[in-house]
This record gives sequence, C-alpha cells and structure tokens, in this order.
Amino acid sequence: MASLPLKQAFRSFSRSAVRLSAEADAHSHEAGERLWRNLSLFVAFPAIALCGLNVYLAELEHKKHFHRPEYKPYEYIHIRTKKFPWGDGNRALFFNPKKNWVPGGYVE
Repeated sequence: MASLPLKQAFRSFSRSAVRLSAEADAHSHEAGERLWRNLSLFVAFPAIALCGLNVYLAELEHKKHFHRPEYKPYEYIHIRTKKFPWGDGNRALFFNPKKNWVPGGYVE
C-alpha cells in the first residue's frame, strides 16, 4: 500500500514534466531558429561575399601577369586521322582561341 502514493506522486510528476518539456521545446525551437537565421544572415552570407571578392581580386592580379606558353610543335600532339565535323575541322568543340592552339600555332 505504501507504493500507491509513490506511484501517484511519480505519475503527477511525469505529467507535469511532459507538460513543461512541451512548453520548453516550443521555446527552444524558436531560439534555435532565430540563432541559425542570424548566423546565416550575419556570418555565412558576408563570409561568402568576402571569399568571392578575394577570388575576384586574385583573378584580376593573375590576368595582369598572364602570358601564353610558346607553341612547340611536338609530333605526338594534335594527331588527327579525320577532321572534326564542325567548323573548319581543325578546332575542337570547346576551342578557345585565347588559350588553345591548333597545329601550326595560336589563332590570335
């Protein structure tokens, strides 16, 4: 019989704990949502912008000092058994005249 009051006390304690945890859970979700929203807006997006600016400035510096390597007509490069089916047949599909060369040298 002594265990009956103990069970009732435990039952009332567990009910109040569930009720309090549900209320606390709602508040913790709001706080977590607010935290991640603020971290995204004030930390992540500015960090992405700064990284993008850094890459842009580094690329500008790279373009100032860019020089094309000289063309060396190795016999094993650009072996063509048949022409490409587009254009003049000498340039690949993604040919870039500023960077790539064709047999005989650069286009530009």
